This record gives sequence, C-alpha cells and structure tokens, in this order.
Amino acid sequence: MIERLKSEWLVNPGKNIMAGIVVALALIPEAIAFSIIAGVDPMVGLYAAFIIATVTAIVGGRPAMISGATAAVALVVTPLVKEHGVQYLFAATILMGIIQLLLGILKVGRLMKFIPRSVMIGFVNALGIMIFLSQIEHIFGISIATYIYVIVTLLIVFILPRYFTAIPAPLIAIILLTALYLYTGANIRTVGDLGTIKQALPHFIIPDVPYTLETLKIILPYSVSMAIVGLVESLLTAKIVDDYTNTYSNKNKEARGQGIANIITALFGGMGGCAMIGQSGINVRSGANSRLSTLTAGIFLIFMIMVLGHLVVEMPMPVLAGIMVMVSIGTVDWGSFKYIKNAPKTDAFVMILTVVIVLFTSNLALGVVVGVIFSALFFATKISNIEVLSEKVNNKRVLSFKGQIFFVSIDSMMNQLDFSIQNETIELDFKDAHLWDDSAVDAIDTIVKKYEDQHNTVQVKNLNTDSRKIISELSQLKENHLL
Repeated sequence: MIERLKSEWLVNPGKNIMAGIVVALALIPEAIAFSIIAGVDPMVGLYAAFIIATVTAIVGGRPAMISGATAAVALVVTPLVKEHGVQYLFAATILMGIIQLLLGILKVGRLMKFIPRSVMIGFVNALGIMIFLSQIEHIFGISIATYIYVIVTLLIVFILPRYFTAIPAPLIAIILLTALYLYTGANIRTVGDLGTIKQALPHFIIPDVPYTLETLKIILPYSVSMAIVGLVESLLTAKIVDDYTNTYSNKNKEARGQGIANIITALFGGMGGCAMIGQSGINVRSGANSRLSTLTAGIFLIFMIMVLGHLVVEMPMPVLAGIMVMVSIGTVDWGSFKYIKNAPKTDAFVMILTVVIVLFTSNLALGVVVGVIFSALFFATKISNIEVLSEKVNNKRVLSFKGQIFFVSIDSMMNQLDFSIQNETIELDFKDAHLWDDSAVDAIDTIVKKYEDQHNTVQVKNLNTDSRKIISELSQLKENHLL
C-alpha cells in the first residue's frame, strides 16, 4: 500500500509539480472557452477545471492524466442551457456522474475494446468539427478588429511552439493580445461581456430545479449523452497515456473517478467534464508521471483565479475563439484521409457515418452508438461466410464445415447443402467450424433430421470442446450421432 502510494504520488515530485503548473496555465483559456461553448458563466468552466482535476487526481485510475471541463461535454449541454438554464445543467451533471459511477462499478472499462478504431477516429473528427462550428458566431460578422485578433492568435499559437515551449503558446497569445486590447480599446467583445469572474472559492449548492419526473425527463437524455461521451473520451485518453508511458491504468477505477468528480463539481457550481486528450499530452510530455501533477494543476488553477480574476474579464473573445480553432485543428485526425483510402471500405464507411451522425444530430454519444452498431453488423456479415465441402471418402459422404456457425451464417450454410441425397452414410465434420449459439444447434438438429428423413445414416464428428458442450446442453441429437 505504502509503495503504491509512493509510486503514484512521489516519483519525481519536482518534474510533476512543474508539469502541473504548465498545464494549469493552459487550462485557464480552455476552461473559459468551453464555458462559452456551453453558454454559461466563465466561472462554471473554471470551477469545473479546478474540481475535476483535483478529484480525479485522488480517485481516478490513470496517474498523470488531466481531466476538466471539455468541449465534448460542453457541446452536449448547449441546448439544455439555452432552453432551461444553468441550474438544469448542474442537475444533469449530477445524474451524469451517478451514471458514470454505476458504469464503473459494473466494470464498463472492459467494454472499450468493443469500440473499434474507425468509430474512435470518427468521434475525434466530429468533435474537432463541432468545436470549430461552435466558434463561428464569435468570429464572423462582428468587426474588422475581431478578424485581426483571430488571425494574430492563430499565427502565435501555430508558429511560436516551434521556437519556444517554456510557456504555453495560448497563454502567451492571451497575455499579449489582452495587453494590446487594454492599450487600444479595440471594438471587440471580451470575457466580461459574457459574465463576471469571481475571485472566490466555489461553494456548495443544491441545483435549484423542481425535483419531479418532468425534470428527470428533461435532463436524462443529456445526462446519458454526457456520461457516454465523457467516458469514451476519458478511457480513450487513458489508453493514449498508457501507451505513451508504457504503463497500465485501471479503466474501471477511472470511470468511477470521473463519476465522483462530476457529482462533486456540479454540487459546487461547475459544469461536467472528462479527461482532456490535449492537456494530458502536454502533462506527460512535460515529464509528469504521477498524480501530483494533476493535483498541482487543479490547485494552481484556482490560485490563479483568486489572484488574477480581475484581469480574466478583459480577455478578448476573438483570442479565445482563435485558440479553440487551433484546438479543433489539433483534435481532428488528419491521417484519416489516408485511412479512408487504405482501410477496408466498411471501416471507412463507419468512420464517415459516425462523423455524419454527430454533425446532423449534434450528439456525440449517438454517433458512437450508431458507429458501434454498424461495425458489429459489418463484422457479423464478414464472419458469416461459411463454406461447406462435400466429398466421398470410403463409401461415406463427408460434409466438411468451415467457419463460424451462428444465427447470421445459418442461411448461407443451409443453402449449400443438398438434401436430396438418399440411402448414404453421411458424416458432418466440424473440425474447422465453431458453434456459437442455440440457432447453430437448432440448425445442426435440422440438418440431421432432414438427412435421416431421406433414409441416410448421419454422424457428427470433430466438434471442439465448446461446440460439444453447447450440443450436449441444447441439442436433440442422441449419443450415437456423435463421434
């Protein structure tokens, strides 16, 4: 126990503290920008970044992973906030956390292996596109100065990291362009136009909503979507950090930790969130490998809010919009164009379908679900190709089955059999086949009966252990049928 705590908290403390500070600086503009996407006061996103990072540092399953307010979750709740207000957001976030906690207890982490790569690529591409689309209203049709600030922000964030990495480029863009705005008084919107920044710690609240079935009907679809989207992005990020650090994380513990963090953040005035792919990457590339980095990020973030909150309201909106455009560009998997060209057509179709579903419904969770369903259908179709070979061996007719026998493949198998054969000894050879379900067993019973009705002697041989077991449990075949 002591050794585990040391390995998770006290390895290279200096490096982890410095990495956490760097991440905290990068979190501030993104947390504000995600608040704007969701349509809430900037403090809602900042409190979420502080609370979720702090809580997951303690109870999460992936050391050195950064969690906080994210675009993925913000995009889901935008319609809820527009129609019902921020109090319903808090209620929905609590329910989101409860769902994630239950899924973690049910070990949902192991289900990640059922989300294929094509769906994952579609998910991140759709997320990137939606982030970009959400910024259009903050860029176009406002003023010439807005365009100039956006373009300069893009140039700083794109070019500066090639020459200077000690301070995050988005933070430098904010400092320089906020100073320019304060000096020139340009005709642009600022964070202060959207809400105030309170230089105060978050306090406990109970969502001010009617506790009725009607409220549950309103928030449940959003809570389910947030829970799914949050877990998909969190577990995907955990896997990326696992691969980068050559370590293994407890995905089910991470799911539970995300749930606990979202419940707590909503009870203290924060929006929902999840793991952050970009910030987690910054953290581990800065040398972080323990929970201390994540805890440092959360604590330093709230410290910055308390000290510099009066300056945050002066941040130009075009700068934050420019930063989010760069986030959207970094989120999109640009290698997917090559993927579409080289991957199997079904995988390319699933990737494109996931993106299209998300963009047409503005529902990331639905896109993932539809993508997984179509992947499963294509996979079932692919493995349903079964081959039946017929040959005469020592005055016996041997029918050799090759492939996976289950409810999808049965029609193909039956269509290859000639049931007009009479007065022969027929051996059904399953050496290269596997029986998966009761439909397969019923099909074998039907084959045997049809051949016996034509006065044939039928024997079944070379069943593997699992196939023989399911035959013994469900089949009507007699012992003398089995070799």
